[in-house]
Amino acid sequence: MLELRSITAGYARNAPVVRDVSLTVASGESVGLLGPSGCGKSTLARVAALLHRPDSGTLLLDGEPVRRWRHRAPREKRTAFGVVFQQARLSADPRLALTDLIAEPLRATGRGAEVPGRIAELTPTVGLTPDLLTRRPHEVSDGQLQRACLARALVLRPRLLVCDEMTAMLDASTAAALVAAVEDYRAATGAALLAVGHDRALLGRWCDRTVQWDSLA
Repeated sequence: MLELRSITAGYARNAPVVRDVSLTVASGESVGLLGPSGCGKSTLARVAALLHRPDSGTLLLDGEPVRRWRHRAPREKRTAFGVVFQQARLSADPRLALTDLIAEPLRATGRGAEVPGRIAELTPTVGLTPDLLTRRPHEVSDGQLQRACLARALVLRPRLLVCDEMTAMLDASTAAALVAAVEDYRAATGAALLAVGHDRALLGRWCDRTVQWDSLA
């Protein structure tokens, strides 16, 4: 279970974009976080994934308070999360071929020997063909790059996925394919999901429940 209690967070001193927000995602549950652009939901998603330290409040993972963030968090906590961001081109190293992009988390955690097997297993599930794997981000479409970013998020077999506007910049067919890939992974593993977005219809179809941003404060 993931629990955020009274989280306040921001990027500038004395200017929080998230104020006193609480949210819970139970094991295996899919929760949609619905709100307009600029409300702070992406910041809360980064806090939830241990990528941004809050100014105040408590985050609990399986009932235990998290005390360290980003690279200082214990590996077992960091690797419990898989994150897919809205803008794939900002979250992908432009120097890496897609196969190396997907393999980044395995190599960073000393599991490079698993790369060939996981690449072969994951790329068909996200809709990437072998000819795309040797290309770099500028050589593929936004949808193809986001497929690679989803594979990267899944490569360590996380038990909680955070999808921050994952489909916002994609065409309808690619968005549907990525949502289906996430749901296939969740069905196979029991992983939980926090899906952040502003599309009420999508979150309503995708998630067990949807939480309106203005109801959290």
